[in-house]
Amino acid sequence: MFEQFSSGYYLGRLYVEPYDGDRAVIHREHHERVTEQLYESAREPLVMKIGSTHVAVHGADNVPGRTVALPESALSATGTDNPPMLREVLLAKADRARQLLEFDPDGPAGF
Repeated sequence: MFEQFSSGYYLGRLYVEPYDGDRAVIHREHHERVTEQLYESAREPLVMKIGSTHVAVHGADNVPGRTVALPESALSATGTDNPPMLREVLLAKADRARQLLEFDPDGPAGF
């Protein structure tokens, strides 16, 4: 789903679509698999950079595969004007994600 990109990020392509929840989510099984492979704990949110905005991403059961679902308030912040939209998404590596979460304990961008 993600490949090596830089010292701080992996690169992937996901569909970005609106979500009626209050936080950004991907399919729960994908979240668990990615966090187990790339992070130290499956309980941590993933931190993705979509456009110029960092977003804390959690797992949810009702999200299609290869999709990140964002609350309506986050879509415009990420530059996603016409969802669903296939976008390049940067996934912060574990160290970078921890830095971003320490800077903003509620999650980057508040989502």
